[in-house]
Amino acid sequence: MKCPFCQHEDTQVLDTRVSEEGDAIRRRRKCGKCDKRFTTYERIELSMPIIVKKNGSRTEFSSAKLRGSLMLALRKRPVSAEAIDTAVATIEEKLLTSGRREVDSVHVGELVMQELKRLDKIAYIRFASVYKNFEDLAEFQEAIAEVGHERKPRK
Repeated sequence: MKCPFCQHEDTQVLDTRVSEEGDAIRRRRKCGKCDKRFTTYERIELSMPIIVKKNGSRTEFSSAKLRGSLMLALRKRPVSAEAIDTAVATIEEKLLTSGRREVDSVHVGELVMQELKRLDKIAYIRFASVYKNFEDLAEFQEAIAEVGHERKPRK
C-alpha cells in the first residue's frame, strides 16, 4: 500500500479491526519513510448485472438512479428514509442473487413496483402510470382496483 502523503511503497499495518457497520476491514497504517499515519478500508467488491434497456443498449446499474426513481414516486408521501434504503437494498440483493450478468430494465422496473406496492399504494400508482405508460382511463382504473383489493382492513 502506497503512502498517500509521500507515495512510499513501504507501509506498516498498526491496527486491524472490523468497521462499525461490519461491512469492511479498517486498517491503521504508518509510512516507513515519512512516519505519517493513515487509515485504509478493505471492502467486498460486488459486480451488479448490466442493465439492458428496451432499445437494446446496455448501461451500468446505478443505485443513485434506482433511489431517484423511488424518491420521485414517494415524493410527499409518509415513507421514512430507512424504508427507502431497505427497498433499495432489497432490489439490489435480488439483482445480485439472480446470478445473471445482464438484466432487462423491465425486470428492474417490476422489482421497483413490487417494493412500491409494499411501501405505499399511491407511490405505486404514480410509478405504474408512467412505467406502464397507461393509454386510457380504464388501464389506470385497473391498477387502482388491483391495489384496492389488497387493502388491509382498518382497525
